[in-house]
Amino acid sequence: MRLTDPDAIRRAALARPKFDAAGLARPLFILAADHPARGAVAAGGDATAMGDRHELLARCVEALSRPGVDGFLGTPDLVEDLTLLGALDGKLVLGSMNRGGIPGASFELDDRFTCYDARGIEEGGLDGGKVLLRVDPADPGTAETLSGTAAAVNELAERRLLALIEPFKSVREGGRVRNILEPDAQIWVNNIASALGRTSAYTWLKVPVVPEMERMMASTTMPTLLLGGEGGGDPDAMYASWQQALRIEHVRGLIIGRTMLFPADGDVAGAVDTAVSLLGRES
Repeated sequence: MRLTDPDAIRRAALARPKFDAAGLARPLFILAADHPARGAVAAGGDATAMGDRHELLARCVEALSRPGVDGFLGTPDLVEDLTLLGALDGKLVLGSMNRGGIPGASFELDDRFTCYDARGIEEGGLDGGKVLLRVDPADPGTAETLSGTAAAVNELAERRLLALIEPFKSVREGGRVRNILEPDAQIWVNNIASALGRTSAYTWLKVPVVPEMERMMASTTMPTLLLGGEGGGDPDAMYASWQQALRIEHVRGLIIGRTMLFPADGDVAGAVDTAVSLLGRES
């Protein structure tokens, strides 16, 4: 398609049936697959699990076909492939914006906006954009990421598009960046993320499940989705932690990637169905 008729991608995006905004009133399940764009292809202990694009697409199509799956988060290449396959019809679609923070790079926390911009999100008929915001007070690259995130929030809000920020307090240890998954750290960074841009009207957060979730979630009034992490741990404990966190009023659903696409038992449909069941709705 890209070789013989590249404009087919634009036509398919325009023709794609869009998400019914009334669906935002219910708890959401969104599949995430933007990790490969920054070279993060590991999942569940396999260093290259997401490296085979055909396998990844097949797993995305299977997951997106399950009842109760509302949407997809991805980079342009994956969004376009899945649009051409018809897998995103009627889905809420979020475009991943900053994938420039390659793991292990000296510039990792200067996380440039290398994928979608607000114009591309609007022209592609997407519902919003997602930004990864890792804040390390000791790394000067953080300033550029903060500024870029604020600009993205502004540009999306001007178009009345959702701005989903995934904030972490981070630290570099032994040359590697580690996100601090503790309640006080998340409270600190949630406050920073919620205030970015000239309006918060379209801002949502994407946060990890940490201890003392109710205290952590009291740090923001933004609608919030829970992320799933890299996977590989005890799935029963993982599901139980999600279920408990979903009881918090402004937690509006799950946005999960690797733990759904590459579950330990290989059953993508089963993993997705279990996660959707935690939302307390049938569809």
